[in-house]
Amino acid sequence: MTKRDYYKVLDVPKTATEQEVKKAFRRLAMKYHPDRNPHDRDAEARFKEAKEASEVLTDSHKRALYDQHGHAGVEAAARSGGGRGFGGGDAFSDIFGDVFGDIFGGSRRGGRSQVFRGADLRYELQLDLDEAVFGHQVEIEVAKLAECETCHGSGAAKGSTATTCDTCGGVGQVRVSQGFFQLQQTCPHCRGTGSIIRNPCDTCLGQGRVRRTRKLAVKIPAGVDTGDRVRLSGEGEAGRNGGPPGDLYVEVHVREHAIFEREAEHLSCEVPVSFATAALGGAIDVPTLEGDVSLKIPAETQSGRVFRLRDKGVKPVRGGARGDLFCKVVVETPVHLSVEQRELVRQLDESLKLHAGRHAPREKGFLEGVRRFFSRTGDGTAKQPR
Repeated sequence: MTKRDYYKVLDVPKTATEQEVKKAFRRLAMKYHPDRNPHDRDAEARFKEAKEASEVLTDSHKRALYDQHGHAGVEAAARSGGGRGFGGGDAFSDIFGDVFGDIFGGSRRGGRSQVFRGADLRYELQLDLDEAVFGHQVEIEVAKLAECETCHGSGAAKGSTATTCDTCGGVGQVRVSQGFFQLQQTCPHCRGTGSIIRNPCDTCLGQGRVRRTRKLAVKIPAGVDTGDRVRLSGEGEAGRNGGPPGDLYVEVHVREHAIFEREAEHLSCEVPVSFATAALGGAIDVPTLEGDVSLKIPAETQSGRVFRLRDKGVKPVRGGARGDLFCKVVVETPVHLSVEQRELVRQLDESLKLHAGRHAPREKGFLEGVRRFFSRTGDGTAKQPR
């Protein structure tokens, strides 16, 4: 297989500086690294190709050979063992350390021991609808790893201090040779901290952190909805080796309400109305989150009609106009009628049937539509679909 031009692989000009070559490789490594593209052979090949190009173009001697003789010159020098930098020199390992320090959080070659930020925590908070709409202050308990108060996070017993790791020299990483390359890995002795605790703290056993439950007052702003999060900076787990603490995210979950349903800034509910009120009109009390309000029902109101009460919804937490409350009328059929009441209903029904088209226009229109449909066949039966 013919190798591509190294400059084209990295998409840099032949005048590119070493730093520009490293930057180009970092970009490609982040895109094609096998850990980010599992089981993708094309990405793996792209990564290896970029890695090979970077090794050559960041080594002045290899680059000079490549510019003068192309791939043949580099391969001949590698076979003979001649030339500066062949056999896993520092040039590529520097790039490797830079790239995977950026991607995976490792410390760079020659840097100080690794510092770890504390983990972020998530807390699920259940709220009633009115608490979410109008805001609420609640006290929660969070169990987390906090800084040890005895050793103040150092992990060492009182009167002693940690010593520099002899394996990595305090860097927190060691170099491991793997064939042609040298890789940087977390020091197995100090686990990346760069120091060894020979006399550990009795409270935290040298960890510098202990699990502790803390009570926190959380102010929930008005208008939040399910899925919204309140961030409490620095209230996550304590960092390690002097690292900053993480954050605590309080995630809101609003319980279902017995009456109202919420959709963004609007509320809706069903309002039962008696047959007499729907037919004759009147006023009914409608519940809102701020108390009952009077709703006027016009005469001849049909079941399913929706009335809109403006500004009786929710004020969005991120700003904007307050929503509305939509009330859907449901005409309630009387139940448990006495004999006398049943007779009165029959009399009313007989009276209405005398002028059905006037008193029940929807029913009349529906029946006429059914008759027209069946009359199309000429024999009173509907046509069967083919």
